[in-house]
Amino acid sequence: MIDENTRAIFGRSYAAEPDELVRELKEDEAVQAADTLLLTIPNQLGVDYNVHVLESILTHVAPELGWR
Repeated sequence: MIDENTRAIFGRSYAAEPDELVRELKEDEAVQAADTLLLTIPNQLGVDYNVHVLESILTHVAPELGWR
């Protein structure tokens, strides 16, 4: 539980190149129905890699899915 009224549900994990992520996420009914998604990046890969992943999601994945 996130708080007394909000339940967190963890589903499938995704790890792929941006174009593949877009395709997979568009096909996931739960992702399409969600109003909030949690993005987890493994911190052991370092700051530079994490910045790269976040930038890729913001510039390549999010716009293709209509996320803001």
